[in-house]
Amino acid sequence: MDLFEDDAPKGNAPEFTVSELTGSIKKTLEGSFGRVRVRGEVGRVMIARSGHIYYDIKDDRNVISCTTWKGQVPGLGVTPEEGLEVIVTGKLSTFGPQSRYNINVDSIEVAGAGALMAMLEKRKAQLAAEGLFAPERKQPIPYLPQVIGVVTSPSGAVIRDILHRLRDRFPRKVLVWPVAVQGNNCAPEVAAAINGFNALTPGGALPRPDLLIVARGGGSIEDLWGFNEEIVARAVAASDIPLISAVGHETDTTLIDFVSDMRAPTPTAAAEMAVPVRMELLAWVEEQGARLHRSLGASVDRRKQRVRDLGRALPRKETLINAPQQRLDLWAERLPAALRTVTGRKRVKLADAALRPGVLQRGIVTQRDKLRSLADRLDPALQRRVARAHEALDRHKLRAPDTSRSQEQCATLLRRLSDRANRQQEQRVARLDALDRLRETLGYKETLKRGYAVVRGDGDVVTSVAAAKGAKALEIEFADGRLPLAGKSKATKPDPKDQGSLF
Repeated sequence: MDLFEDDAPKGNAPEFTVSELTGSIKKTLEGSFGRVRVRGEVGRVMIARSGHIYYDIKDDRNVISCTTWKGQVPGLGVTPEEGLEVIVTGKLSTFGPQSRYNINVDSIEVAGAGALMAMLEKRKAQLAAEGLFAPERKQPIPYLPQVIGVVTSPSGAVIRDILHRLRDRFPRKVLVWPVAVQGNNCAPEVAAAINGFNALTPGGALPRPDLLIVARGGGSIEDLWGFNEEIVARAVAASDIPLISAVGHETDTTLIDFVSDMRAPTPTAAAEMAVPVRMELLAWVEEQGARLHRSLGASVDRRKQRVRDLGRALPRKETLINAPQQRLDLWAERLPAALRTVTGRKRVKLADAALRPGVLQRGIVTQRDKLRSLADRLDPALQRRVARAHEALDRHKLRAPDTSRSQEQCATLLRRLSDRANRQQEQRVARLDALDRLRETLGYKETLKRGYAVVRGDGDVVTSVAAAKGAKALEIEFADGRLPLAGKSKATKPDPKDQGSLF
């Protein structure tokens, strides 16, 4: 029965429930259209927490709701963005709870290069606003990397060109991470390769590259679109390893070129940027060595000439020596008088010191007694040493010739020790005698023989006029005796045995 028959009697029209009518409309709509391709501009876009995407396709008069389930999102090809002109492919259906029809979209194509460029410019402006293109974020390319990581297709001509160019210029170790360079899998695989190289541990079993090259040959904007995806741009910006982008030919430009640390017009040019020419580097090193050698030679020559110039400016050696020689002669003439003056001062100071003859005499007697004691102990000690040597010889039962030789050696040693002891004793006695003579020489009596005199007042040495005036009796001692003088009162007769003290 036709549900939409107009000439059916209204009074006899069958009754449907809402669900029955909605189901019939759904079957009719899906049976009449099935899969459809619709061109329009993307309207509002909402991504649910579940991962489903809800958006609208519109033109200047009408709007169609579109739905892409979570499992269908990886196969879309292009993520819907508001304002983008696209061609969606899917199944037309209805949504009964809201009395709406929609398209379950499983594929999206950009409707023309103009729309792609518009989306590219929009994405480029967004990333630039986030600072991903800022020059200060770019890292310097290492001059001579040890390991180079290449992200490209292993079956294309690009990898062969890169390896050939590296081998010609400066052979390096190359790690290749195979990826799809176009299609739906391009962007996620390139981003995963960049993140994978950065995740390698430096110094591990698989070395971490010092430089990355993302390379692909030329193609249309649709073929290169994977390198315009946001996921790739963000992976390049987050890379800790310096990266060179070599996508397409010189006229091709993708988002990865703006984010990378350096852009190469071709994959071959990227290899040239990665390493220097080995022969040119060797020639440069030799040239620098030659320049250094010439510079050192010239510097040495200049310094030699400078030394010669300074030598000519210096005065003659006689001129430098004359003045010191004159000063030396002057001090040599003044030296004897200065020595006599210093000796006289030291003698006076020594005469004034508390050095009494009795103290020196007792010291000399003590040293002589010590020497006599050591001399008395020396002979018995030597005798005991010889006796112990004989006992040792007897214990070892040495042969007669050896015993005689040992006895002779002991006797020789005994004579040498005795002579040495006698010489030491004589030396010490001579030293004591010299000290005794020095004591006599430095005594005040020797000073009296040179014409000096000692003035005493009341038995004490008088050293000032005030002390002499205050003394009751004065006495002058000369080298040959003492002369009493009358004081203010009757002087007491000094004791002849009292020799007095100079100190």
